[in-house]
Amino acid sequence: MPLTPEQITHFKDRLLADKAQLEQELEDFGSKDPTRPGRYIADYPESGSNSSDDNAAEVADYSDEISIEARLDKEVKDTNKALESIEKETYGTCKYCNNDIDLKRLEARPASSSCIKCKKVLTQEM
Repeated sequence: MPLTPEQITHFKDRLLADKAQLEQELEDFGSKDPTRPGRYIADYPESGSNSSDDNAAEVADYSDEISIEARLDKEVKDTNKALESIEKETYGTCKYCNNDIDLKRLEARPASSSCIKCKKVLTQEM
């Protein structure tokens, strides 16, 4: 069953709020990538010390931040794709089987682009 205009508005508002929050999280530990518009780079943490322990801690922290940046960046990309699908009037339709995505799935993850059945096949959970 296609989504109602009210449901579309609800999910668009959620997606916009999610996007703003994700971008704020990205800005909290990184800076905008001048070579990739709309993307961020984790800032290297400098402790000011040159000891081996401090250098190792800096590298570990940076490694963690790169992982977080990649996850947040993917979430922003998924959110932008969901917002584009609202504009194209395809939001809520699975991109693989063209069936409706269950409302509960959209409530749990508004940026979802696939139904549970297709997602399970893609991740080999069946």
